[in-house]
Amino acid sequence: MAQITNTILMIRPAVFRMNEETAVNNYFQNSLGQSPEQVIDKAKAEFDAFVTLLRDKGVTVIVVEDDPALDTPDSIFPNNWISFHSDARVALYPMFAENRRRERREEVLEAVEQHGFVINNIMDYTDAELEGVFLEGTGSMILDRENHTAYCALSPRADEELFLEFCDDFDYYPVVFKAYQTVGQKREAVYHTNVILCLGEAFAVICLSCIDDVQERKTVMAQLQADGKEIIDITQEQMHQFAGNMLQLIGHGENRLIVMSQSALKSLTLDQKKQLEKHGAIVAASLPTIETCGGGSARCMMAEVFLPKS
Repeated sequence: MAQITNTILMIRPAVFRMNEETAVNNYFQNSLGQSPEQVIDKAKAEFDAFVTLLRDKGVTVIVVEDDPALDTPDSIFPNNWISFHSDARVALYPMFAENRRRERREEVLEAVEQHGFVINNIMDYTDAELEGVFLEGTGSMILDRENHTAYCALSPRADEELFLEFCDDFDYYPVVFKAYQTVGQKREAVYHTNVILCLGEAFAVICLSCIDDVQERKTVMAQLQADGKEIIDITQEQMHQFAGNMLQLIGHGENRLIVMSQSALKSLTLDQKKQLEKHGAIVAASLPTIETCGGGSARCMMAEVFLPKS
């Protein structure tokens, strides 16, 4: 099973803003103090430039327009509610914020099928919302598809039992841990695993200092090493610049790309860049509005498509 793909789904925003329902536990979100019109115009411009950048590098980008009538401020981050798998299965996930549940649209699956991909089965975990239980897709879980290992930092948006159920359904070995960031004087749970961990074919970018429990940290490192990953450790300061929120993709001629935001790239040291460049060419998008208001970055905006072609 391949770890990386050359096809991704992205949702073009219609009503992007700082989501009041997610800000309660996403400590990356901030208000820009600009008018709603300014924020959405800037977010659309950043989105469009990002799509162009990826397509120029040879990535196939399926773009679906958001529906403004749904008032979904975080629709730009589709990887939280859907994932696409090589056995023609799709998983739909339970979302913490009520206004994010409206992001799950039949039209999105239809758009992917229109590009020649096959969907045979939908694994729907969304009933868990009724019990106040959440697992936000490849935000909450980092999948090593090749080695069948899944990593999950527990949080209000990542339930352990549901994660284990997913691993059972999709044949992954679960690695569960807790990750924290300093907010004020307190250590608070990191809302999504994908802000502290990125897995490529042969590397892992991880903020090890977020894993406070020494034994858990050793367990995570041991599993990454057992699966043949070169570990690139980032600091919490770099994590706050979204240096953990990267994605490896395939571009022109099977070239490997490592996609991130410009703020992530600027935070990296020369040594870290050299380590990464052994695994692909760095592609950096300018996403200041999306990162500040949305509290998510480049990786959050891309849902990888691993489905078979018809």
